[in-house]
Amino acid sequence: MKLISRSLLKIKHTSKVILPGLLICLVLRLLPYFAAIHTADIAQNQLAMQFSDRNGLPLGTLLTRDQEHTSVVPLNQVSPQFIHAILAAEDGSFYHHGALDMKAVIRATKEAIHAKRIISGASTITMQLGRMLDPVPRSFSGKLSEIWLSWRLAAGMNKDEILAAYINRLPMGGNIYGVEAAARTYFSIPASELNLAQASLLAAIPNNPTYFNPYQHWERLKQRQKYVLNRMVRDGYISGAMPTATSYAARTSAEKVVFQSRQRGIIAAPHFLFWLANQIPPSPSYKAENQAPLFKGVRGDESVIRTTINRPLQQFVEAQVQHVISSLAANNVHDAAALVIDNHTGEVLAYVGSPDYFNEAKLGRNDGVQALRQPGSTLKPFVYELALEKGLIRPNTILADVPAHYAIPGAKLYSPTDYTERFLGPVRVRIALANSLNVPAVRVLEKVGVETFLERLHQLGFEHLNQTPEHYGLGLTLGSGEVSLWELARAYVTMARLGDATPLISTFSNSPLPTPHSLLPKYTIWQLITNILSDNHARATAFGVDSLLNLPFPVAVKTGTSSNFRDTWTVGFTTDYTVATWVGNFNGEPMRQVSGVTGAAPLWNRIMLHLHEHQEPAGFPPPEGLVQLPICAISGLRPTPDCTSVVQEYFYPEDKIAYESNNQFNLPPEYDEWLAKQQQLSLVSTNLRILSPHHGDLFLLYPGEEAKQKLEFKLAVNKSAPVEWWLNGEKLDTNSANSLFWNLRPGKWTLEARSGEMTDKVSFQVELASIKPTRRGFSISNSQVKGNSP
Repeated sequence: MKLISRSLLKIKHTSKVILPGLLICLVLRLLPYFAAIHTADIAQNQLAMQFSDRNGLPLGTLLTRDQEHTSVVPLNQVSPQFIHAILAAEDGSFYHHGALDMKAVIRATKEAIHAKRIISGASTITMQLGRMLDPVPRSFSGKLSEIWLSWRLAAGMNKDEILAAYINRLPMGGNIYGVEAAARTYFSIPASELNLAQASLLAAIPNNPTYFNPYQHWERLKQRQKYVLNRMVRDGYISGAMPTATSYAARTSAEKVVFQSRQRGIIAAPHFLFWLANQIPPSPSYKAENQAPLFKGVRGDESVIRTTINRPLQQFVEAQVQHVISSLAANNVHDAAALVIDNHTGEVLAYVGSPDYFNEAKLGRNDGVQALRQPGSTLKPFVYELALEKGLIRPNTILADVPAHYAIPGAKLYSPTDYTERFLGPVRVRIALANSLNVPAVRVLEKVGVETFLERLHQLGFEHLNQTPEHYGLGLTLGSGEVSLWELARAYVTMARLGDATPLISTFSNSPLPTPHSLLPKYTIWQLITNILSDNHARATAFGVDSLLNLPFPVAVKTGTSSNFRDTWTVGFTTDYTVATWVGNFNGEPMRQVSGVTGAAPLWNRIMLHLHEHQEPAGFPPPEGLVQLPICAISGLRPTPDCTSVVQEYFYPEDKIAYESNNQFNLPPEYDEWLAKQQQLSLVSTNLRILSPHHGDLFLLYPGEEAKQKLEFKLAVNKSAPVEWWLNGEKLDTNSANSLFWNLRPGKWTLEARSGEMTDKVSFQVELASIKPTRRGFSISNSQVKGNSP
């Protein structure tokens, strides 16, 4: 009795331990069913998209907004050869165990204990799917999380559903995911048509997609393929007796399989497609099984996004980009980009971001259309348009292309110069803009105000110019900010549309187009700017009369070169098309002896000629409401008999009265420094000018240096009539007409020059200095004049 009693107590005690344990295990095993994951919960919404050009020609497939190739297919549309291959390679007993393969776990544990390191894994396909859905660290806690997720998957999905989700997410090398994407990308066939050789190769990749990359590690991949085929023989997926099956596997391994090019299913416009994919907002409507197509494709059974790209034009532009870059290689030029826009609709017809998207060594994935770079002089037309619009300058205004200096707080004096480092003196607005002169553009921006100009650029769509006006300063008109080729092209389309801003369109859709900007004011002013930019003769000083900008039909065009020759631009338009091109280096290296007209212009020229090969564009209409009148090219006023160059220029009707009554032209003091350096003057003037000394100058005379220190009296006069020099009312005895040297003497002096009825007068002062100079010459208290005696 005692023995029975003790046995009962022992059983009772054991049951108290075992039953709770079993209960806990049961609860843990049932918990996944309360948090089961179903097929709908993990539906792939970020699916690949197919793109066509405007006429239905394919551009590329299998692209997602994160630059990954993904395509989802049901299990019955995948080749059985691949299903067998992936099962053999990754989980041969998938259909015979649960979420975990306990036999594999025990085997892997024994091997690890014996070898004191991990020999083989025990991850099932269900566990691998869990890792794809929620990547976790390769740690003990991570493994527990992976097991828990696999239990939840097994609780809510059957084996076929799990396998389908798995093979549609397999990493297949690079940015390719899923068997369908891999089959189409590597072999241009659907997954349903994979043969054994192709299937076994693809099944070999997911184990380590980088290590088994088919383009870089072919031999490694072939070795892995042999492993997959041997596993298929072992698991009975390759039928026949063992020697026969093994022989067949060997023949399959030896079969030649060709992977197509690295372009991975993209025919044309790769930069555009990746950019566009990122513009389309994520939406559940991209589900594979039951989505309504955004745009019906040619085949009718697939969702195809119909873009505005013209594929033949796109491929032409891509070829020209490569050809132009090749021709400029000796000038250290490696990259280029181009955009072609239909002015009437705003539709993007061609979009090239680099010479070769797929050349990773040369940074080919960089998108030169969207990249931010300094635009050089390409913003100048917009500051002139704004100044004309506000009445700060007139079409006949004369601007000073002479040395100018601007004080910048905390920095050196800003002294803008031109590419040629020469100055033309007085120039018309037309000449200043057409020849892209820097100093006149800075003077115009000074009149407009940087803040006002920046507001206008924002109106035009330059959204990346988001710094303060003080940050950009007067250099904004010379390209001190950063813009994209896309923004630049859009602004020039607005100019081509005479101020009617419109968004650039990239796809045909049933959704309403974005509301365009309101019509920018002064329709006529845009016509005038277009007239200037299409004036071949006006830009002849800088570009010559037969440059690449001069086409056999009317075209308005502007070039730009950034500082240190890192970027060159050419943007122009006809009445039909706008073409924007950029040539430079993605890595920021400067080019050698390349400017806008030699870098980006050849590409622009080829595209423009191609666009109008079969039909010339209509001419630009003249500025409405303006009248053309003859003016003196130097003064901008009604010509006088002394004028040596008469040209036609547009006038506002209200300026005609002033034109008739005023033809007197006197150069203001800002020209003095420039005039002093001119050897021969050809300016029309009704007056003469004393260039040296300046009115109000103070000179210091050092003791003992009286005989050595001399001051040059220098005169600017257009006529060769005799000149008389008078100093403090006394006539100087000299035969010199325009220049003479005078020994400095202390005192207050008034210098007068007379030539017929013309006269000019300045006052200056000479004082004795108390300190002997350390070098020859004289000093001036203000900075207007510097010089040494001869």
